[in-house]
Amino acid sequence: MISCNGGIGRECVKKLIKKNYYIYLTVHEESELEIIKNKFSDYNNIECFKLDITNKEDLKKLNDLDVDILINMAAIGYGGSILEIPIDKVKDNFQVNVFSYFEAIQIVLKKMMDKNEGKVIIISSLASIIPLKFLGVYSATKASITNITTALQKEIKLIDGNIKVVLIEPGMYHTGFNQLMLENKYDWMKKKSSFKEELELIKKQENLFFSLIEKKKFNSIVNKIIKATESNNPKKIYRAPLSQVIGAKLYHLFRM
Repeated sequence: MISCNGGIGRECVKKLIKKNYYIYLTVHEESELEIIKNKFSDYNNIECFKLDITNKEDLKKLNDLDVDILINMAAIGYGGSILEIPIDKVKDNFQVNVFSYFEAIQIVLKKMMDKNEGKVIIISSLASIIPLKFLGVYSATKASITNITTALQKEIKLIDGNIKVVLIEPGMYHTGFNQLMLENKYDWMKKKSSFKEELELIKKQENLFFSLIEKKKFNSIVNKIIKATESNNPKKIYRAPLSQVIGAKLYHLFRM
């Protein structure tokens, strides 16, 4: 089962759909459902449905599924200064990326435990280890995912079973998601902010940074996800692209 709202998820589906998998493909909104159904209408090994992980009724759908491999990509992101970001946005970001995210994983994982078999692939981000200014809340949700997943991996080890938990940490890819985070903070920071006089400079610097860093092609991270999916003995963690992984390691080596 794949939660798929972005380019990386769809690229994974394109590769997996040609293999011997029956795929449950989920989207967040009803408006996205027809689009995704039409996109994969030529395949009879895929089933699409709406799954809003913050919706208790939607989560109940997971109880009726027999999932062997879960790839959880559900995420939202809010930008803004830690000093001023509205707390309701902080709560919403954690609700989706952490609380509801792991509630969905718990449901699927418990069913896997019953049959003593399964694999959960959890998508975090390199932002979990390199927090960026004005993206601190999003980075914090991803750091939570990474830490919870690491603890979960250690817990699963204590159980004599065939359950695999894999962590994926993508770097910056040009899916459009980053641009939404960069832009949505201006909805409120333009009205009233201690950084109001610096907003144009901030925007210019951010656009330059992301235009230089973001990878336009998704192959490097998609291949990691496919490898984690197909391997009988996957690594605990996969990261890509290599240049950004090296940058993350250098950041930790030389940070103050």
